Amino acid sequence: MVVIRLARGGAKKRPFFNIVATDSRNRRDGRFIERIGFYNPVASGAEESVRIAQDRLAYWQGVGAQLSPTVARLVAQAGKAAA
Repeated sequence: MVVIRLARGGAKKRPFFNIVATDSRNRRDGRFIERIGFYNPVASGAEESVRIAQDRLAYWQGVGAQLSPTVARLVAQAGKAAA
């Protein structure tokens, strides 16, 4: 099953997450199919904290990909900020 979830990057104490489409059996930071966006929890001021390619997200959901709970929250947050 394809799932859209966060893959951690960044340095120690400086987390940065890529939003990726991956097979649910792969490791958290392992192989992925496509990078859909990013989430920067330590963004400050004018820095962008969340970016999601809405067209690719819609495509993956259309072919049956499931969102992780955290990504679902981020998608709702990004949609609210864009509106």
